[in-house]
Amino acid sequence: MTVPTPDALFGFDPQGRPYSDKSKIVAGLLQIFLGGLGIGRFYVGSVGVGVAQLLTCGGLGIWSLIDGILFLTSNDRTDKQGRVLRG
Repeated sequence: MTVPTPDALFGFDPQGRPYSDKSKIVAGLLQIFLGGLGIGRFYVGSVGVGVAQLLTCGGLGIWSLIDGILFLTSNDRTDKQGRVLRG
């Protein structure tokens, strides 16, 4: 078992990548319900994509819905620092 370090307070995934302090479940639900405002993207630190979703109302809802589902189902989504979202 790998001991958490200051760079990975929540441990490591099976591939040895550090876990984020952000949750993919929270990000996915925020994206599904508030994706028209880009809230899920702002939560994980993707400010540029969040602003794009804000300006396009989440791609008229389609982009934000698909993005939210991908947050919930993907194991490779990362935060601003490149750490894998906890799930």
